[in-house]
Amino acid sequence: MEDLLRWLFEPHEGPRSFTVLEMSLRALGIYLAGWAILRIGGNRFLGRETVFDIVLAFVLGSTLSRAINGSAPLAVTLAASALLVVLHHLLAWLTWRSHGLGVFFKGRPQALIRDGQTIPRNLRRYRISKGDLDEALRLHAHLDDPGQVKEARFERNGDISFVKKKGEPQVVEVRVEQGVQTVRIEIGGS
Repeated sequence: MEDLLRWLFEPHEGPRSFTVLEMSLRALGIYLAGWAILRIGGNRFLGRETVFDIVLAFVLGSTLSRAINGSAPLAVTLAASALLVVLHHLLAWLTWRSHGLGVFFKGRPQALIRDGQTIPRNLRRYRISKGDLDEALRLHAHLDDPGQVKEARFERNGDISFVKKKGEPQVVEVRVEQGVQTVRIEIGGS
């Protein structure tokens, strides 16, 4: 039992060759421990894909991998991983409470199109080509003409969002038989 605990919790000197079973058990244990840490800490960052969240994913993955390959003690690795998740939640709370900190850590959205006109300076700044913008326009706004866009923004998470211009109302007149009034239907723009 002592050997098992030492194998699990102590770092190994230099590279060590694990059997398939040993490596699989370590990977399973770290996977379950990482899952538990995220569930207990709340999985705020999963699926949000902000720079703020992606950094945590990279660092957390790197930290946990050290426990799998045996280059760091398991208990220390799990404690460091838990601290990273707590720190992430603390920063998320602080940026929620303070607009200035939110801008510092997450940035601010920038307009790429305003009233149908692209803003070349911001396209250059974020290295978004006209082709990239056109692609996002088609995929996200289902439009093929920037002139139909009231505003497009490069959001803090790296996505491009679109607000369509309101269209002119469409007027349809329906004439019925002789002696009956004309019915006029006005359909509001989108």
